[in-house]
Amino acid sequence: MPLLSSEIGMNDVSSSQALAYARRSGLFFDRYSISTRHLDLKRKSALIIGATGATGKCLLQELLKSPVYTRVGEFGRRVTSPDLITTGKEKLVQKVIDFENLSESGLKEGNWDVTFITLGTQRATAGSAEAFEKIDRGYVVNAAREAKSNDPSLSQRLVYISSVGANPTSRLLYLRSKGLTELELSKLGYADTIIFRLAMLTGADRPGKGLMASLTMSLVNMRESWVEKCTMPCPSLARAMKNAGVLGNEVLQQYATKDADVPFTLIENHAIRPLAGVSV
Repeated sequence: MPLLSSEIGMNDVSSSQALAYARRSGLFFDRYSISTRHLDLKRKSALIIGATGATGKCLLQELLKSPVYTRVGEFGRRVTSPDLITTGKEKLVQKVIDFENLSESGLKEGNWDVTFITLGTQRATAGSAEAFEKIDRGYVVNAAREAKSNDPSLSQRLVYISSVGANPTSRLLYLRSKGLTELELSKLGYADTIIFRLAMLTGADRPGKGLMASLTMSLVNMRESWVEKCTMPCPSLARAMKNAGVLGNEVLQQYATKDADVPFTLIENHAIRPLAGVSV
């Protein structure tokens, strides 16, 4: 079923602009809607790093269900138990890797069309600020660099989950780490670098959720409008990330925040739900 133009932020676009965009992107427009039924959905391979985390669990299932992704690699310090995989087992490749020795990981040899990174941690979990940055930024950037193919003819996409408020000059360790990671990823030479700035994740298996997160969620739930603005269900985030890997930068400009200072395609929290609703 086609999406209403209001659902993808196209209401402020003239009919001539919409038609031009449709011709460039291979999309079909009518007066009220946009559909991806006529988009040439080339089959893709996908790599996910961090699939055992809260978001990664949801994303892995979405990738395995999608007919667009015909080969899915799960690489990480741990991999998902086969008992938890309900579909798409035949296209899944799993490998335990050492982030301290990525040259032996085999990431580069995969020649992945799309690399998804959902890896991250918290300072309390890491044990120190230094250990936190090593995992949250160092492991992420180094893994993305290693997954970049040496084949110049291969156009690769990188999709990373960051945080609302990410800023490389922030005084807060978490937000500064995310901001610096975003910038470093944008310099790796991927054809598309797509970054999601997430607010508060809900509906996820997060056994390590702290007291502050629980208190914040209780406050948010006091007002319905805050729930929509400040939270994001894990399944919606996973579908949006999966769709971003399929659609790429050009189509995603309808959802992206326009910021001349940002050297990547930025999808902020308010745009995730509409993007998740696209059927591809």
